Amino acid sequence: MTFTKMHSLGNDYVYIDLFNNKLSFKEQISRLSQVLSNRNYGVGSDGIILISKSDKADFKFQIYNSDGSEASMCGNGIRCAGAYVYRKGLTKKTNISFETKSGIRKVRLIFQNNKIDSVTADLGEPAINLRRVNVDNQFIFTPVYVGNTHGVTVVKSVDNIDVNALGEVIEKKIPNSNLEFIELMDSNNIKMRVYERGSKETLACGTGAAASVVYTYLSGLTGRKVNVKLLGGELEVNYSSEDNHVYISSPVEEVFNGEMDDRKVLKLVK
Repeated sequence: MTFTKMHSLGNDYVYIDLFNNKLSFKEQISRLSQVLSNRNYGVGSDGIILISKSDKADFKFQIYNSDGSEASMCGNGIRCAGAYVYRKGLTKKTNISFETKSGIRKVRLIFQNNKIDSVTADLGEPAINLRRVNVDNQFIFTPVYVGNTHGVTVVKSVDNIDVNALGEVIEKKIPNSNLEFIELMDSNNIKMRVYERGSKETLACGTGAAASVVYTYLSGLTGRKVNVKLLGGELEVNYSSEDNHVYISSPVEEVFNGEMDDRKVLKLVK
C-alpha cells in the first residue's frame, strides 16, 4: 500500500487513496489511524485521510483522528486532498468537490508558474449558537458550526494558555467540540490556538480558524476578511458577504511518499 504525507500550516495527515490501494482490514481503519499517526512508532500525523469513489461528488473524503475517532470534516485536510488528487492524476479538474460526513465541500486550486500555489476551501454557510457556555466562570465559549462544531473563546494572550491541560478538562463539559482560544490583534488579524477533539493541540485547524472569524465578525470585533495567525503559520479566512459562506486559503505541502503493509503496520503498537 502506498501513502502520502501532506500538511498545511503544520496540520499534517497521511493520505491513502482507495483507487490504487486496498485495505486488508477495513474494520480496523480506526486502529490503522492510531498506529500511523503515532509520532514515535508510525509515520506521525494528526490523523489519516482516505480518498475514494463517490456517487455524489468527484471524490469521497473520510478522516480519522490520531486517537482513531472519525471526524466529520477538516478544512486543512480537505485543501490538501484537493492538491493530492490533482497531483496524483486522479482528476484534471481545478475545482473539485468532495463528499464528507458534513455534506459536499468544494476546493479550488490556485496556480502560479504552472504549480499549485495555494488551495481555497468553501466550508459552506456557518451556524452560530448564541447559547454561550460558561466554564468555571473563567472561559465563555460560543459554539460555531462549520462542518464540525467548535467552541470559541477570547483570551488576553494565547501564549499564556496551557491548551492541552485546559482542553482535557473543558472538552468534557462541551462534548464533541474542538476548542479555539483566540487573541484579538486588530480588525484584520487574530491569533489562535486550538485543541482538537481526538488529537489535542495541533499547529493549525482550518475549520477552527473559520469558526473564530465567524464569531469575531458577528461580535463586531473584526471584519469579514481576517488573517488568522496559528502556531504553524497564517491562514486567510473570508466570511463572504456575497453568499455567506466561509472560505479558507493557504499553501499546502507534500512532505513525502511511502509504502507499507497494513497487515504488519497494525501489529506495531499495542
